[in-house]
Amino acid sequence: MSTRHAWRLARRPAGSIVADDFRFGSESIPELSDGQFLLRVRYLSLDPAQRVFISDQEQFLPPVELGAPMRGLVVGIVERSKKEGIAEGTILSGVGEWADYIVSDGTGLTELAAFPGLSLAETFGTFSLVGPTAYFGLLDIANPQSGETLVVSAAAGGVGQIVGQIGKLKGCRVIGIAGGPEKCAFVTEQLGFDACIDYKSVDVGEALDQLAPEGVDIYFEQVGGPIRNAVMERMKMFGRVSLCGIISEYNATDADTQPSFWWTIMMRRLTVRGFIFDDYRTRFPEAMENMAAWMQSGDLTTRQDIRQGLANALSSLQDLYSGRNFGKLLLEVTP
Repeated sequence: MSTRHAWRLARRPAGSIVADDFRFGSESIPELSDGQFLLRVRYLSLDPAQRVFISDQEQFLPPVELGAPMRGLVVGIVERSKKEGIAEGTILSGVGEWADYIVSDGTGLTELAAFPGLSLAETFGTFSLVGPTAYFGLLDIANPQSGETLVVSAAAGGVGQIVGQIGKLKGCRVIGIAGGPEKCAFVTEQLGFDACIDYKSVDVGEALDQLAPEGVDIYFEQVGGPIRNAVMERMKMFGRVSLCGIISEYNATDADTQPSFWWTIMMRRLTVRGFIFDDYRTRFPEAMENMAAWMQSGDLTTRQDIRQGLANALSSLQDLYSGRNFGKLLLEVTP
């Protein structure tokens, strides 16, 4: 294998990402040096934070440089190795590139554990990002108690579906928010949420008044915008907000014109804490062990939305920001 296919950042997007923001093509694979290996990418994870990676705003990693390969979480198989301790056939996952082959010295990549009964897509899709985000974002930050009301935005997405199910395991009454009747049916009928609000067809605030007339104890926030504001206005005194993301605002070009919710935070003495999944990296084994046990026992279900072909990476990412994915979005790069 002497060439690879890769996506590179051509310019910083202004608003929503478009095709001209990237370049896709074939390029030569450099010869391996001592301490390097060649990784064949099996799956690429498509996540909301990738819009942040290509901006110049404050973030937890340096922005992707112009002309550089697009960044993303990957899982792959080592095909050739000149690195001690990394054998051919080893399955590695972590921070990689939008490419079918990657030459690496191992920085940002670790061996992916295997769990009986779970496919590679399930293991990577659950444990690489969304699982630890859901697990620690709910259990550590929000500290759910039996009998409390938990509201989860983007409830049918990769993180939201896990948050709600863990909430149920902890005895919470769980209300999801999702877009469309199919997603809401999935959330209630297959994942076991107590209710789901279709934000595309009903007013979220009015629905919450009916479903949670006494208010909301915990809000797992992923979307921002009007949905966030509707939930925040209905938080109970001393409620907790776990701030995971604001996907509706990642493509914004203007200042936020939504009503300020800082007054609500103060008057209701809310605890709001933002976090990123990497804050808990040293505790990932704990999350993986517990979630794998729940999956193997049938207490936790995950759904992956698997697209095909590296050439479809950009259009699939655009689908993520417009809500056209259903479950954790993965791209199968090579068979």
